[in-house]
Amino acid sequence: MKTTNLLAFAFALVALPAFAQTPAAPAEPAPPVSEGIEVTVSDDAEWQDLGVAITTFATDQDVPTRASAGSTAQIGRQMSEIIAANLRNNGLFKPSGPQGLPQPGYAQVPSPDYPVWQGRSADMLVQGYVRAAPDGNLTVGCYLFDVALSQQLAKAGWDVSPGDWRRAAHKCADMVYSRLSGESPFFDSKVAYIAETGPKDRRVKRLAIMDSDGANHSYITSGQATALTPRYSPDYSEILYLSYLNGSPSIYVYNVASGRQRLVTRSINPTFAPRWSPDGRSILYSMAIGGNTDIYRISANGGESQRLTNAPGIDIGGSYSPDGSRIVFESDRSGSQQVYVMNADGSDQRRISFAGGRAATPEWSPRGDQIAFTHIGGNFRIAVMSPSGGGMRFLTDSWQDEAPTWSPNGRIVQFFRTARGSGATSIWQVDLTGRNERRLPTPVGASDPAWGPVRP
Repeated sequence: MKTTNLLAFAFALVALPAFAQTPAAPAEPAPPVSEGIEVTVSDDAEWQDLGVAITTFATDQDVPTRASAGSTAQIGRQMSEIIAANLRNNGLFKPSGPQGLPQPGYAQVPSPDYPVWQGRSADMLVQGYVRAAPDGNLTVGCYLFDVALSQQLAKAGWDVSPGDWRRAAHKCADMVYSRLSGESPFFDSKVAYIAETGPKDRRVKRLAIMDSDGANHSYITSGQATALTPRYSPDYSEILYLSYLNGSPSIYVYNVASGRQRLVTRSINPTFAPRWSPDGRSILYSMAIGGNTDIYRISANGGESQRLTNAPGIDIGGSYSPDGSRIVFESDRSGSQQVYVMNADGSDQRRISFAGGRAATPEWSPRGDQIAFTHIGGNFRIAVMSPSGGGMRFLTDSWQDEAPTWSPNGRIVQFFRTARGSGATSIWQVDLTGRNERRLPTPVGASDPAWGPVRP
């Protein structure tokens, strides 16, 4: 599989043609998105109520493109819809448009009619354009304006291949989200998951990937060998997963750019849940030997494994803290599944879950401030708690939700849900308030999601 490079002019926009605007001063970088205020998500967060209007992206000339989405005008309409959906579905904004809003002409994109938008009670305005470049690529521009102050807040531009136009929409949504929230972006990212087909007793499980909003599905493995528990590498370049080839559990690393994969380790013993270290140099996994399951560490290039746990029972599902100093995992050494933490070398193992029921599949937030896990007490529910075990709260309340994975900025939790009776699986996501839940579309049943980092 080959990836298409997206060439971004980082917060500097390609100028519109002379007939479309007066000569512009050299583009200045947008205010840095990494220096925003510290945001606490709560029901009364003021910036949740921002009225963000998103107009249909304009074009200088409606011409056919090589993209399956159609002409430049058609792509412009779809891009604005994607941006609106991105901002709406994360639970922090309630954008309006593009349907039902005035559509600016190409020349109006960098110079909005502020009184019109002030009359519509819009606080913020997103406008942009799509035009065909001479080489067959597309040039996309994105602007964010503060309507009340009548000023531009940010702008960005990208050259993309026709097949990569959706990335520009996600990049624009990332720019708006970051500028308004002070948070790191996450829309231009990928999700690896397990595509499931066939009856429950003969289920075919293939490794698959898709965009963060559920678009652009593709299958990585054929389904001849069962694939399980994928994870993106910290630099996005590779996907780690477990495969049962001819009944032998094997840990593979798939290279996203080349489409090639390499074997890390293979065993005759049951093997589970491989996970990357934050620096991508080593891999955690669990292996059962003689009735005892422990957590091991191995170089990402293979070699000899080091055992990190040695307690009676089942230790499984290690996940590193963002700084690599600690590991969270599940163990039944106390008599039932619970969440434990230990130092990266295996020392100082201690239990942190004491909220009743069982606790499994813990995953450390990329922000380091919370751990998401599956709480089992009758139903399976997604919950979060602090790394010390305090502040536990539920994010979902369904029959069987499990295996949480975090968005790159630690603000959204993705998981898979199993339907009662049919056993059908699907991927869902929920924000940290627990109030904004949505299902991601997949062509077949889906489980074991793994949210990757923002794409380079």
